[in-house]
Amino acid sequence: MSFVLWIPLVGPLAFAGLSLLLRGSALRRFVGVAASSAVLVSGLLLVSAVLDGAVFESGGGMLRADALSAYMLSVVGAVGLISTWGGLSSAASSRTRDAAGYEALIALFLAAMSLAVLADSIGLMWAAVEATTIATAFLVGHHRTRRSLEAAWKYVILGSVGVAIALLGIVLIYAASVGTDTPTLSWVLLSQADRGLDPALITAGGALAVLGFATKSGLAPMHSWLPDAHSQAPAPVSGLMSGVLLSVALYAILRIQSITNLVIGPEFLRTMLSIGGLLSLLVAASLLIRQRDYKRMLAYSSIEHMGLMAIGVAIGPAALPSVLLYILGHGLIKATLFVISGRILKVEGTPVISDVRALLVRRPGLAVPWLIAMAAIVGFPPFSIFFSEVGIIMAGWSVGLGGVVGAALVLLLVIFAAFTRLTVQMTIGAPPDGAAFTPDYSTHGPRLPIILALVTTATIAFVAEPVGTLLLQATAVLGGTN
Repeated sequence: MSFVLWIPLVGPLAFAGLSLLLRGSALRRFVGVAASSAVLVSGLLLVSAVLDGAVFESGGGMLRADALSAYMLSVVGAVGLISTWGGLSSAASSRTRDAAGYEALIALFLAAMSLAVLADSIGLMWAAVEATTIATAFLVGHHRTRRSLEAAWKYVILGSVGVAIALLGIVLIYAASVGTDTPTLSWVLLSQADRGLDPALITAGGALAVLGFATKSGLAPMHSWLPDAHSQAPAPVSGLMSGVLLSVALYAILRIQSITNLVIGPEFLRTMLSIGGLLSLLVAASLLIRQRDYKRMLAYSSIEHMGLMAIGVAIGPAALPSVLLYILGHGLIKATLFVISGRILKVEGTPVISDVRALLVRRPGLAVPWLIAMAAIVGFPPFSIFFSEVGIIMAGWSVGLGGVVGAALVLLLVIFAAFTRLTVQMTIGAPPDGAAFTPDYSTHGPRLPIILALVTTATIAFVAEPVGTLLLQATAVLGGTN
């Protein structure tokens, strides 16, 4: 099975090259779907294998698949498939130029995220995260408008600062291992309890690495690139960035945390992540109250959800199964919402919430899935985000972080109220001009990926086998099962 580790890397790279060769062919538009499918299939194959307790390595140990990395690879593929498949229509992607380059960059983006979750070396993981910055910078600025280019430059500058800080942290972690028998960046070796790593260097290195990766995951106060990038990128790119790129950065934080916890204990990063999580919720709540742009609304929602996930990571092993379930549910729903937002933008011609009225009456084909996905993203049952949030809150109370989760609950209520108001403003009511019209039942793009995403998030929390087992095994990889 070790050869499967290369499929999500080589497959998307091959499809990227194919996209450039098929510039004049209609097949070019399926490159992103094909690359996502390759990643998803390889992830599911690895999941089926690691459920039996197997661990696979390749490339001299540089690539490694355990329960956690196999699960994250499946998430990358699933979210990628929803974003690219849902974005097949011109209404979803709104592509205007260099379509072949666009598809090639999507494939490279998927390959970079796959490498990030499969790398055993935290240095290689860092390089893969940096590669995502390069690929997505061009995707954010794809429309070549003033605002999109400004958003791309802001993303490049702030993202590069973040990964530079993370690199300094990783260098310090390596320095902490120099005094041991085997200086290394291998996560497997660094996460061994008897390594004898230098606590001072691990403290400094862990803090810098987490701060750097927190910038990529959109946590406040390093979040300012996110609303601009997500609102200006083509809708499928926004879905990929919000749905899975942020989670890949959070995955990097999980790997770093597992090293620091063994050396200096959990309290240091617990405090750091709790503050970042609460600050992210506060920023999202403050800015959603008066939000006017529905794509920026979704972007601030991403900051909110990453903030709550960060609190779950701070809580520790008791909350990690809920955090991992949260990653999948949020990814699928946010990809769905961004795809639908792209379709709304195409047919309505405006991203301004106040200019989009009575969608449920005028365009039920778009309004119905939009409302269902909105119900999922704010945490209504039976969608998995509800169970993930409840699991994190209950775990927080159980480990003595009642004040943190209590404050998070208050901010979540404010965010819920803001989302409800904005969604009702867009969808409910009569057409503003009162003129006769014919309801538009078209979804303006493929229906099936939206249906699959919504059904999956509504049912996956009830699947004890194999999903529950996989989540527990992935938690055990990070050093805990309860």
